[in-house]
Amino acid sequence: MKKAFPIGVDNFQELITNDYYYIDKTNLIKELLDLKGKANLFTRPRRFGKTLNMSMLRYFLKTQEMLR
Repeated sequence: MKKAFPIGVDNFQELITNDYYYIDKTNLIKELLDLKGKANLFTRPRRFGKTLNMSMLRYFLKTQEMLR
């Protein structure tokens, strides 16, 4: 069965559990944590995955918190 494209999907958990195509951007998390900034600004045009990246970061941090 072919994977579907995640058009309009902005929830990382939904993306993974429904087996959509996904370009792995988890290195974004390491870069973000290495910056150690008090605030980070994500400037990208519409439809560049800002919400999806924030969702991925939220699930990552939630998982890390549960592992403590």
